[in-house]
Amino acid sequence: MKTIFRTIILSASVGSILFVSSCGSKSSNAASQPARQGGPVTVNGVILQPQPLDNIVRSSGTVLASESVDLIAEAAGRIEKIYFTEGSHVKKNDLLVMINDDDLRAQLKKTELQIQLAVEQEKRQKQLYDISGISQEQYDIAVNQVNTLKADRDNLAAMIRKREIRAPFEGRIGLRYVSEGGYVSQTTRIASMQKIDLLKVDFSIPEKYSTQVAVGDIVQFSSEETKMKFSGKLYAIEPKVDPTTRTLQLRALVDNKNERILPGSYVQIELRLKQIADALMVPTQAVIPVLKGQSVFVKKNGVAVSVPVKTGIRTAASVQITEGLSAGDTIITTGLMQLRTGAPVIVAVK
Repeated sequence: MKTIFRTIILSASVGSILFVSSCGSKSSNAASQPARQGGPVTVNGVILQPQPLDNIVRSSGTVLASESVDLIAEAAGRIEKIYFTEGSHVKKNDLLVMINDDDLRAQLKKTELQIQLAVEQEKRQKQLYDISGISQEQYDIAVNQVNTLKADRDNLAAMIRKREIRAPFEGRIGLRYVSEGGYVSQTTRIASMQKIDLLKVDFSIPEKYSTQVAVGDIVQFSSEETKMKFSGKLYAIEPKVDPTTRTLQLRALVDNKNERILPGSYVQIELRLKQIADALMVPTQAVIPVLKGQSVFVKKNGVAVSVPVKTGIRTAASVQITEGLSAGDTIITTGLMQLRTGAPVIVAVK
């Protein structure tokens, strides 16, 4: 009886194990089967059409005076007189600073008297030479004495000019750093001078645009700090690309008759290159960064296809496609995170 009872319990246990194992197997098989693919994804898109594109290169630059110099004395000495007012306008060759030159002027006066005497001596020697009273050598010595003294006079006059600091061009004087009676050397900075009615703006652009710029191109400038906008013309191009930054250095001239723009200012720049007549532009959100570049989804034969592309100029809302797409392609612009190549799609074209 006990044997029969044990047999019944064992049979029941084995049956339970087989039932649980069978249920688990079915659940596992059901989980391992792929989910049935849903219907087409509805997305928005645009049909690619060629359109004109203003080729604008944006950069930043620095404003420079068209002429700028630090005023420094050529000769050391004591300042006798300062003739300029800080911040004032001066004309070219205006006398700005006079350094004491009493010793040189005394030497110049002495030399001029010696010249007068030597000239009289030369005249008398010439009369004697004409009647063969002296030799050619004696007369040449008298002539040479006159010429030597005149050279000494010119040298003294040049040294006196070095004691005068004059404006090298028309412009505006800045702050002065010396006073009358002070001693200056050849390294003492007296003041700075700027010519700002015409300004230079230095900036750089990527080297890929180097063949598209030319002297005379119009350049637009703006300053966020002063809210000013102005324009100029490109007038000089560096004949080499900077090997460190891979950029091309450019310089533009800007009219500043009202002197509202000051050298040293930071400005933002727009350089308009030749307009592209048939650019292919796609919305910015349609371009997807990938491991080796960028791609967009295109509808082909009812399904989405990922196409690698190369981009060019960017605007606020669009990106130029230079390689990978053709006019007439339908570009998908929404639902990009849900798409894979081969996924069926319904595109609502806007």
